[in-house]
Amino acid sequence: MARPRTPLLSRERIVAAALRLIDEEGLDALSTRRLASELSVSGPSLYNHFATKDELLDAVVDSVIGEVDLSMFGTAGAAGAGGGSWPEALRDWARSYRAALAAHPNIVPVLAQGPGRRPNALRLADAVFGHLVESGWPRGQATRIGALMRYFVTGSALASFAAGFPADAEVYDAADYPHLGEAHRLAGHRGTVDEGAFETGLEALLDGLALRYARLAERP
Repeated sequence: MARPRTPLLSRERIVAAALRLIDEEGLDALSTRRLASELSVSGPSLYNHFATKDELLDAVVDSVIGEVDLSMFGTAGAAGAGGGSWPEALRDWARSYRAALAAHPNIVPVLAQGPGRRPNALRLADAVFGHLVESGWPRGQATRIGALMRYFVTGSALASFAAGFPADAEVYDAADYPHLGEAHRLAGHRGTVDEGAFETGLEALLDGLALRYARLAERP
């Protein structure tokens, strides 16, 4: 029988199947046996591409990071010491980053652990840091800003604030919670509340950073 034109398995196909499984059923659903079943292959054949489950999970996380747009950092050098582009770049990047995580919320707890040896994650860190430094931020502050933005974006994607409030109005007895009389409505407006909270926090962060940047310019 003729051999297939393309291999039955590839790293890309395994990663895509693993991410789909995590998206649909959560991290606990990912196992070699289950993934092999989804791909209609034998379990051991997966080890030809990934030596361990952790290695596979790293590749899945990195594929999600690969969805983040970094094109806004391409003109870092053009910004120069004037730094005219860095707030807009951080704003656009943060929105793209959050969108990627929102599309795959079950992977966020693993992603939050840091870039490790993941190529896309390291490229992301390099792009953010490089743009900030080329825009006039000292290297130490650029490092801290990159960390701050990552904490903010991943934190916003870990859970829904609005969904955390039960929709049962009887939970919020006025004697105990005098200011939560409308809290039972929050879950029904999850998208609006969570998106608004993210945008409010993002603008507050950028406003604060702009003040710090202005003080840098005032130094002799």
